[in-house]
Amino acid sequence: MSYDLAIWQGEVPASDREAAKVHRRLFDAYLERDELLPMETKIAEFIAALTDRWPDQNAEDDSPWAGIPLSGGASGPYVYITLAWSGAEEVSAYVAQTASGFGLNCFDPQMRALRSS
Repeated sequence: MSYDLAIWQGEVPASDREAAKVHRRLFDAYLERDELLPMETKIAEFIAALTDRWPDQNAEDDSPWAGIPLSGGASGPYVYITLAWSGAEEVSAYVAQTASGFGLNCFDPQMRALRSS
């Protein structure tokens, strides 16, 4: 079981409901395709910041990442991250805070809400 977060570059949605729609549209447009697009610079920098804290290559058993490499869920202005359930509370807060620092949107599909920290 994993805990998922969707992060994207773009305008801040007006509501959680709108954010859910944007997430679904971006997921379909960028991850449900035959080939992933090169990551936008901010997304690449965001992933680098996360993997500086918790590496995603040759991850140990205590890694917070359920899906590695993180870049495998990134395409264009969008990245979908899967976290190990055991550390999801701490790690999801860090991911949301880091996304906010990069001016990115962070959406929590489980809560169906935007996250800022």
